Amino acid sequence: MTDNNSDHKEATLRPYLGLWHLVLAGVGSTIGSGIFVITGTAAAQYAGPAITISFLIAALVCLCTAFCYGELACLLPKSGGAYSYSFASSGPTIAWIVGWCLVLEYVVASSTVAVGWSSYFSDLLASIGIHIPSAMAGAPLSFNKAGHLIFTGSVFNFPAAFIVALVTLFLVLGIKETNAANIIMVYIKVGVILLVVFFGVFFIKKENLTPFIPPNQGHFGEYGWSGVLRGSAVIFYAFIGFDGVSTSAQESKNPQRDVGFGIIGALAACTILYVAMAIVMTGLADYRTLNVANPVTVALSAVGGGLDWLKPLVNISVVIGLGSAILMGLYGQTRILYIMAQDNMISPRFAKINPKYRTPVWNTIVVGIACAIFAGLFPIDILGELVSIGSLLAFVFVCWSVIVLRRKMPDAARSFRVPWSPFIPLLGMASSIYLMFTLPSGTWTRLVIWMAIGMIIYFTYSLPRMKRAQCAK
Repeated sequence: MTDNNSDHKEATLRPYLGLWHLVLAGVGSTIGSGIFVITGTAAAQYAGPAITISFLIAALVCLCTAFCYGELACLLPKSGGAYSYSFASSGPTIAWIVGWCLVLEYVVASSTVAVGWSSYFSDLLASIGIHIPSAMAGAPLSFNKAGHLIFTGSVFNFPAAFIVALVTLFLVLGIKETNAANIIMVYIKVGVILLVVFFGVFFIKKENLTPFIPPNQGHFGEYGWSGVLRGSAVIFYAFIGFDGVSTSAQESKNPQRDVGFGIIGALAACTILYVAMAIVMTGLADYRTLNVANPVTVALSAVGGGLDWLKPLVNISVVIGLGSAILMGLYGQTRILYIMAQDNMISPRFAKINPKYRTPVWNTIVVGIACAIFAGLFPIDILGELVSIGSLLAFVFVCWSVIVLRRKMPDAARSFRVPWSPFIPLLGMASSIYLMFTLPSGTWTRLVIWMAIGMIIYFTYSLPRMKRAQCAK
C-alpha cells in the first residue's frame, strides 16, 4: 500500500502473517506464566505430581475447542475471534457476553503473566545484588480464604506495570515489529524449557513423584482425583492463548488456510512442552514447596549444586520470554476491541487506525493502562482463576457457534472442518462447563460481579449505540 492511497485505505490492518508466524504467535501467547508460575501453585495446592494429568485433561478440552476455532476462522476470517463467531451465530447480546469474557481472557491473562515476570525479574536482580523492596514489587490487594478483600501492605507491583508499558510500546509500533519481537522471545523461552527438561530429567527423584496422586484431604479439590480435576481447571489458564491466533485473521496472508492449522499446531507444541516441564519440576522438588511465583528456580535449587548453572539462564530467559505472552495477549485484546468498535458496541475510537503505524494506537494504550493496573494491584492466583473461568465461558459459545452456523450457513465454503460434528463441539461445551464448576466458589462470585458490570454497560451504552447506528443507516 503506497502513501498516495486515501486515508481510508491507509487506516487498515496490514496482512503480513504466514502459517509459521501464526504458530509462533500461538506458542508465544500460550507459553507464559502458566508453565513458569501456575504449574507450581496448582501442583502444590490441588494435584501434586498428577498435575501432568491435569495438563492432559485441559489439553483435550482445548483440542475440542481448537477444532471449532479452526473451522470458524476459515468461515469468518475476522480479527474479533470468538466475539465475531458469536455475533454471527447468536446475535449481539451473546456476542457482548463473549467479548466481555475475552477482556478477562486477554487483559487479565496478560496481567497474570506480568506478575509472574515481576517475580522472576526481582529474583534475577537479587542474584546480582540488587534488591527491589517487596512493597514495590508485590500486590497491595488480595482475598483471604473467606473471600474478603484484604490489604497486604505492599504499595504497587511496579516491575509488572513496567513490562506492560514496554510491551504496549511494541504494539503501537506495528505488526511487523511486534511479530519480529515475538519470534525472538519465543525461541528464547522454548529453548530454556528444553534445557530444563533435558538436564533436569537426570536429577528426578522417584520419592518426589510418590504418591503420584496424593490422597484427598477430605474436601473437593484438595488432592485426589478431585484435585486433579480442579488442577486442570486452574491450569487451563496455561493454555489460554492458542485461540489468540484467531484474532490475527485480518493480518494473515491466507486466513482461510493458515489460521486453523496455526491454532492446532500451537496447541500441540505447547501440550508437549507443558507435560514434559511438569514432570521434571515435580520430580526435582517436593510439590508442596512449589507454591511460589518462581517455581522453576525453586525446583532447580532443590537439586543442590547440580543445576545451579541453569538458574541465572532460566531467570534471564523467562524474563525475556514471558514478554511474548504479554505481547500477544494484549495484541489479541486490541484486535477484538477493534472489531467491537466497528460493530458499534463501543466507542469508534477503538477502531481508529493510526496511518503511520497501521495499528489501533489509542485502543492499544487504553488496553495497556488497564493491564498495568490489574498487574500492579492483584496477586497471581486471583488473576489466574479469573482468566480460566472467563475463557471457559467464551469457549462454550465458540463450540456452540459451530453447531449453529452449520445450520445457518450449510453451503458456505469451509477449508477446515471440525471432525465428527456435532459430537466434538458438544464435548467441548460439556467439558468446559464441567471445568468451570470445579473452580472455587469465590471465582464464580467474581465472575458474576464482572458479568453484571458488563451487562449494565451493554444495556445502558452498547445496545442503544447499536440501535442509533442502525437507524442512521
